[in-house]
Amino acid sequence: MTIVNNLFNKIENKNAVIGVVGLGYVGLPLAVEKAKAGFKVIGFDVQQSRCDQVNQGINYIGDVVNEELVELTKAGRIFATTDYAMIQEVDAVAICVPTPLDHHQQPDTSYVESSATQIAKYAHEGMLVVLESTTYPGTTEEIVKPALEQKGFVVGENIFVAYSPERVDPGNAHFKTKNTPKVVGGITPNCTKVAAALYRNVLEGDVHEVSSPAVAEMEKIFENTFRHINIALANEMAILCEKMGIDVWEVIDAAKSKPYGFMAFYPGPGLGGHCIPIDPFYLTWKAREYNYHTRLIELAGEINNSMPEFVVNRTMNLLNEDGKALRGSKVVLLGVAYKKDIDDYRESPVLEIIKLLKKQGADFAVVDPWVPSFRVQGETIESVPMTEQLLQGADIVIVTTDHSDFDYQMIANNSKSIFDTRNALKNVEKPNRYTKL
Repeated sequence: MTIVNNLFNKIENKNAVIGVVGLGYVGLPLAVEKAKAGFKVIGFDVQQSRCDQVNQGINYIGDVVNEELVELTKAGRIFATTDYAMIQEVDAVAICVPTPLDHHQQPDTSYVESSATQIAKYAHEGMLVVLESTTYPGTTEEIVKPALEQKGFVVGENIFVAYSPERVDPGNAHFKTKNTPKVVGGITPNCTKVAAALYRNVLEGDVHEVSSPAVAEMEKIFENTFRHINIALANEMAILCEKMGIDVWEVIDAAKSKPYGFMAFYPGPGLGGHCIPIDPFYLTWKAREYNYHTRLIELAGEINNSMPEFVVNRTMNLLNEDGKALRGSKVVLLGVAYKKDIDDYRESPVLEIIKLLKKQGADFAVVDPWVPSFRVQGETIESVPMTEQLLQGADIVIVTTDHSDFDYQMIANNSKSIFDTRNALKNVEKPNRYTKL
């Protein structure tokens, strides 16, 4: 039996041991789904505390069901470790590590490089390596493939390498890791074959095969750039509509009544999360290698990055209308998470709003039942409880995250002035001093 067929049969028979490198918001849900599908899973992470939590059945990711993790760890289906030597025991491994931007807005691939090096150190013949981290086209072939070839492997013959982008949408009630379609592109047809087989044996969503890792890498960047640019358009429309005295939310509701040719995107206080504010700039960086300037992407970034300042300037103007200065005014921010009903505040635009409020000397408080505390400029800020007294004492309340568990009628009843950046109060009776983005 050939090496590729042996691995394929192991996957089909659920005899393969699966590794997942990086047990964060992508890796842990993937590890859980693979274990639920009947595979033995070994998770790898550099944080001992994270491994300890997994091994104790303690969940720290919103998209994982607590009871399922407890059951899987008790049954020995999932085990987590910091010891990369255990890569020797796996038949397939997925790399799910962060891919941030550095302070020059350039890709930081150090986590991918480190993972590829560790895997190559302990890799064996007949293994599948799949990169899932979002990155620029070429990463799989420029970083993962050479790391394995330096150890004497021949990709496509005795070891198999593919790229399959994660498509996690934290907080999405309908689409989870299990039922979201997957894109897979291997370096050779055999690489694609075994990688696609693995995902088909784990997930319910369709597995779409493409001709190369670069196509799959570009596909993921295209997805997020599409959202990045269309959100920028919605934000620019919001700015223009405010100047013209038009309700942008009513405009969007009217536009989406057309059953074709329009997809609704909404304005807000800015972009957050690990994907949309970051991923398009991987493509911008890579494009320079081909002497191409991605003007539309960069302009969209300028618009989206300007929204926190726009929010603070409008807040200043609203206070001025009441004869108050921003300096010394009591401002209550409702939400610091970058989107509703999650505890993730990475790259949240609210962090930038807070920096600007601090710079202007505002007296602010933050309410977020999902985020008990967070850090801004080295300072830990504690979320405070939502009370009538807090709202009544505020000069202005800004809705920055539209969490479902906020009582918006109570907020409306007890606030002197509300600036709603999310159209969260659309279905409640508004106070006299109510302003939408």
